[in-house]
Amino acid sequence: MLFGAHVSAAGGLWHAPANSAAIGGEVFQFFSRSPQGGPAPAITKDIAAKFKAAMIEHKQAACYIHTPYFINFGSATARIAKGSISVVRQELERGAQLGAEAIMTHLGSGRDLGRSEAIKMTTSGLIDVLKDYDGKTLLLLENAAGAGEIIGDDFSELGMILDGVLKKIPQAPIGVCLDTCHAFASGYDFRTAAGITAVLKKFDQQIGLSFLKLLHLNDSQTGLGEHKDRHADLGAGLIGKDGFTALVKNQKLKNINGILETPTDSQRPKDLAWLKSIH
Repeated sequence: MLFGAHVSAAGGLWHAPANSAAIGGEVFQFFSRSPQGGPAPAITKDIAAKFKAAMIEHKQAACYIHTPYFINFGSATARIAKGSISVVRQELERGAQLGAEAIMTHLGSGRDLGRSEAIKMTTSGLIDVLKDYDGKTLLLLENAAGAGEIIGDDFSELGMILDGVLKKIPQAPIGVCLDTCHAFASGYDFRTAAGITAVLKKFDQQIGLSFLKLLHLNDSQTGLGEHKDRHADLGAGLIGKDGFTALVKNQKLKNINGILETPTDSQRPKDLAWLKSIH
């Protein structure tokens, strides 16, 4: 397991690897475009080359791209649903240009159409994203915290969506990014080694551990099953350091990298140093 955090790519994508190294990151996550929307700046051959050179210079083992916040495959507004498909496909292609390991995306909400129809639309939208895609960058679905009608808070729901995609595209480069805060908010208990064993067993039954490709390591400000997305620094929330120690030491996760999306920038170097010390 290698560790890193979400870092800034302000001033040029090629700055992200240096920003990761500066806080002790071995891997990192970033936005390749504004998370609020708008057209994406072009990735030229020169930019891609500078980015890849920076990855080597700053000894970064892998990088991951987070899609913009507005993604909603289940929207009743055609512009949003079709735009989500287009943007996620663009990010896959941009990730392939940069040599990113994966991109990850939230799926959206079933508020407009009802949960069942939104899941169908989400599955169909992901199939459209991956149609004829031949890049090496993976598409990861991130689990949600479960507030309202958010899609993908339950492992069985993610498993259903994955199954639907794989029926149409059997070799689809798709997997899951598991966020500990979101999962805890959805009722999955990470506070003890026994709890983590139970969570991973359920993940394996309903999705398959072979599809787990990345961890977002975030503590939670709110309690188990409260369905609120409130990230906390490691040990400052209700999962606690004992939980993250057990998670990092779990042998089933030894090849899965971990990314911090914790709220306090100044704390991240300390959290990364601590994670590396207990691994």
